[in-house]
Amino acid sequence: MVSADLLIRNGTVLAMDHEASIIEHGYVAVAGDTISRIGTDAGTPVEARKVIDAKGGLILPGLINGHTHAAMTLFRGLADDLPLTEWLNQYIFPVESRMDKDFVHAGTLLACAEMILSGTTTFCDMYLFEDEVAKAAKETGMRCLLGEVLYDFPSPNYGPVEKGLEYTEFLIEKWRGDPLISVAVEPHSVYTCSANLLAEANKLALKHRTSLIIHIAETAREIEEALHRFGKKPFAYLDSLGVLGPHFIADHCVHLDDPEIETIARNGVRVIHNPESNMKLASGISPIPKLLSRGITVGLGTDGCASNNNLDLFEEMDMAAKLQKVGNMDPTVLDALTTLRMVTSSGARALGFEKLIGSLEEGKKADIIVLDTNKPHLTPLYNPYSHLVYAARGNDVTHSVINGRLVLEDGKLLTMDLKEVLGRAKAKSKQVLSWLGKDQA
Repeated sequence: MVSADLLIRNGTVLAMDHEASIIEHGYVAVAGDTISRIGTDAGTPVEARKVIDAKGGLILPGLINGHTHAAMTLFRGLADDLPLTEWLNQYIFPVESRMDKDFVHAGTLLACAEMILSGTTTFCDMYLFEDEVAKAAKETGMRCLLGEVLYDFPSPNYGPVEKGLEYTEFLIEKWRGDPLISVAVEPHSVYTCSANLLAEANKLALKHRTSLIIHIAETAREIEEALHRFGKKPFAYLDSLGVLGPHFIADHCVHLDDPEIETIARNGVRVIHNPESNMKLASGISPIPKLLSRGITVGLGTDGCASNNNLDLFEEMDMAAKLQKVGNMDPTVLDALTTLRMVTSSGARALGFEKLIGSLEEGKKADIIVLDTNKPHLTPLYNPYSHLVYAARGNDVTHSVINGRLVLEDGKLLTMDLKEVLGRAKAKSKQVLSWLGKDQA
């Protein structure tokens, strides 16, 4: 008899390990915060203090959102169907300049509720007042990698430019060793950060052995501006500054030519693809098959709710796969298993978390979700990978475990009062409208 704190049984286990192991009629046992045993229900009996019956559904690793701006849930639907410059200058920048830490905390709680309910257990965040993001993630039991956005103009959080790196180091020191919260260094982009700021940010990331994360090659205009200002495309410019390396995470990577892809591969840079945001803002289609063919690690992100409108990674997977198929006029590219890896094992590798999470293996941290497949849109089930990418929805998730802690049970949040979170978010939306001088009726 094997003892455990938590046992998830009677489901098909999709391990998402190197072999893509599938265990029918399987179980996952958890001791403390760690996966202690994986097997079949007919095998070694397991005695646990808490047992979850998957009811024949799917048991798989928690999903990983590789890039988002969590508090922007409070801007969901605020300014849709607009050109990027109008969207930023007339709506997003004006309201961001008025934000405070309570606003970010409320928006992040809303994001955490949405993510947990739709199967996400880890997210990577770049925004303002990131200590509040860390607090909200900690309160709700989510795992995250986060960093304060840095740029060459004053921040409503830390003030003058020179204080940005100090605030980032404060975050690193405050959350060092936390089992759920990790901190990265996050300059915004090559067009909002000087060469000196990028170099200093890189030094700080290397000093603390953490990731350096940046938006890059997102729009055609960005490429034109880089050529005009630096005489080089963005990755060539960063390479000339000496900041690229295996610690570097590049968000978006839409406009890439072959030499830029070679630079990414040569430096071991990791990439986060954000297809729905790139589509909505008409930024373009990232050459994901080319990146994968060069052995580049690619994860998947939703971006923020102002440029996507939801944080559902099931929808993001579906869109990512289909976008590449039509973009390449090839139905075989970005198959379902590869796409699912982008939010599990490859997603973990993209954030530097591959030793902790991303697959269900004994000794890894217990980040696990359960999906109910006894539904019309998931019946019959021939290929679980295909179902997860092309048919499943976020609300098919019934249970979620993060770091061994049950945070969602039978579709109900256990770590927050959803009614209170929604009420607080609605109150903040009235504040946003007042900042823009809009009618609140």
